[in-house]
Amino acid sequence: MPKPKDEDTVQMIAESIKRLEALIGMLPNDSVKALRSQISVLRSTLLENRPPAFALVGRRGAGKSALVNALVGKKVAELGHVKAQTGQGKWFDVSTAQGSVRVLDTRGLQEGSAPAESDESKSPIASVMLELAREAPDLILFVVRAFDVDSAIDGDLDALEQIVVAAEKSHKRAPPIFAVITHADLLEPRDQRLSGDAGPDLDEKKGHMLLAERTLDEKIKTRHKLGHLLAETLAVSSYMSVRADGTVRTDDRYRIDDLARGLFRKLPAEGRGMFARMAKVESVQAELATDLTRATATLCAGIAMIPIPIADVFPITAAQVSLVAGIAWLSGRPMDKSSAFEFLAAMGANVGAAYALREAARGLVKYVFPGAGSAVSGAVAFAGTTALGAAASTYFIKGQPIEVAKKIFKKKRV
Repeated sequence: MPKPKDEDTVQMIAESIKRLEALIGMLPNDSVKALRSQISVLRSTLLENRPPAFALVGRRGAGKSALVNALVGKKVAELGHVKAQTGQGKWFDVSTAQGSVRVLDTRGLQEGSAPAESDESKSPIASVMLELAREAPDLILFVVRAFDVDSAIDGDLDALEQIVVAAEKSHKRAPPIFAVITHADLLEPRDQRLSGDAGPDLDEKKGHMLLAERTLDEKIKTRHKLGHLLAETLAVSSYMSVRADGTVRTDDRYRIDDLARGLFRKLPAEGRGMFARMAKVESVQAELATDLTRATATLCAGIAMIPIPIADVFPITAAQVSLVAGIAWLSGRPMDKSSAFEFLAAMGANVGAAYALREAARGLVKYVFPGAGSAVSGAVAFAGTTALGAAASTYFIKGQPIEVAKKIFKKKRV
């Protein structure tokens, strides 16, 4: 669950969704099913959201901890520079001010020394399987160094197969696999930065990355227990140097945003909101904001078409406030309904006299022209809510000035 600045906001959203569910029951049966699916989007994202769960699998030095740090943009996991750092496999929470991610950290596969937190009574695979029985991962991240994609990789793949089988046995579901090739920045030419200027050296480095991806991808796809679960194979750089005070000294991350987008799209609905909020990738947050906007606009249109004059004014307003509060939360802000009301007021869509008159006019149209009036009312509600969501995304997620958001709102609501 989110930790909103105003706890009443979550209750308001819950009540809004409950009222929407009651109202759509008044619509024809052929409309209800589609609208209930839109309510499911709102409920899973705003009310039932939870930390996504990732199982990290890979040998010592593969860069599992560094990858977690890269995904959240700060140091939250310890790195095993000299000796194996992680003890027996265990779930733990990676937490920031924006939320949490559940991570199953594993003892390094094929490691040559006992980990710093070692439990000698369990093998790496046995300890992981014990934790898998306790909790199901949403996704498995198979982490391999760029130099290891063709080096004793069969042992790693054997272990990965055992982990996949264990997860499926315990939870009746095999999670998707992301093969993440780390240390791409160390491929030749080593002195060519991936963020550097275009040229033959950069082309050569990217060619080596592509070769590493193809090599690992082919090896995974030859395993009948793994190939059908492989979602993506991606070479990345997760290197960040962080000072003792937490500030970033060097940031050489590359394609981490691409990885975050891939992970986001394979997560269950309940885990997407928290991940989008934590990863702070604008395109990911914007995509989920668009989903929320589409769902809310469709619901508002459906409610507006109920042939009862002015019955939809307050449910639609509550749904729109919930939408704005949800988009603000996705951007990393508290889920605060007072801020949502302030934003609506800035757009000129507040619940004051002008807004009440507009809604009353829509209600009268339905009353005077019952058939066509409902269609007009639905179209107005859909356009207005879509415009509001676009404006909120522009302001909260893209960080544009309120004046720009207001222009977006006026342009799209027509």
